[in-house]
Amino acid sequence: MARLTIPKEELLRPGHAACPGCGPALAVRLLLKGLGARTIVSIPASCWTVIAGTYPSSALGVPVLDTPIESTGASISGLRAAADALGLEGLTVVGLAGDGGTADIGLQALSGMLERRTDAIYVMYDNEAYMNTGIQRSGATPLGAWTTTTPVSASARGKAEPKKDVMSIVLAHRPAYAATANPSFPEDLVAKAEKARAVHGARFLHLFTPCPPGWKFDSADSVAMGRLATETGLFPLYEVEDGRLKITRRYSRLKPVGEYLSRQGRYSHLTPQEVDAVQAEVLRGWVGLLRREAEAGPAHDAPSASLLTR
Repeated sequence: MARLTIPKEELLRPGHAACPGCGPALAVRLLLKGLGARTIVSIPASCWTVIAGTYPSSALGVPVLDTPIESTGASISGLRAAADALGLEGLTVVGLAGDGGTADIGLQALSGMLERRTDAIYVMYDNEAYMNTGIQRSGATPLGAWTTTTPVSASARGKAEPKKDVMSIVLAHRPAYAATANPSFPEDLVAKAEKARAVHGARFLHLFTPCPPGWKFDSADSVAMGRLATETGLFPLYEVEDGRLKITRRYSRLKPVGEYLSRQGRYSHLTPQEVDAVQAEVLRGWVGLLRREAEAGPAHDAPSASLLTR
């Protein structure tokens, strides 16, 4: 999935409060290029609360609502209802929440928004920990990663639990559109944002957003780190529309996952055997994704009548 040009309009203003090399800042800059100026954004407590700045200032060139961390899904349902009641046409309602505010604290509100079929886009920007409050683990923190609450010592090996599969939870609600995206592949991200804007119903975007201070890598390497995540198969790029999965960045051979893990201090404690275990899990996931795409078949395929008992 690609496009030849990216819109020139900038809706992320200079002077924002993001760290150097901030993945969430780059991702939202590209996201808004695809969504356009007729957008209103609800932001819960997260890195982006800080990045956007305090009222009455804002680094975003679109209206912003600050909301409690658990309430993103509910807030965009309310914004959609208000916009419809006021007759505001062509307005895109967006929730912009981190992985902690989505996979953990805000999961119930996300589920409610999806179940209600709210005509809005929920965006999870995933830097794989609660970075705004000091690099604490979230449900989306990967297995083995160091955080301040999953330390490494003689008796601890980082996070003991695997990364929560939020996309599978979302897809169980049968959204109108869902996709993964990565700012290291800007054409793919902008194209998916444009598609999400054009579709009606409940939509979900999972953005991969590297975090230099939280992941312990040089801020100049953010784009390279994002590319490696997808090229190794750790964060594949795909979209799901009408229940049909389509991989949008395909590789005949994946790069070794060690190329990604070895460049981040949060994984510096991993043994070769632990890296091999991660590699095996990544390959299982990639093969499973290829199988799901192959099994989806053409869009709108109807069930065969032969499946019915007579």
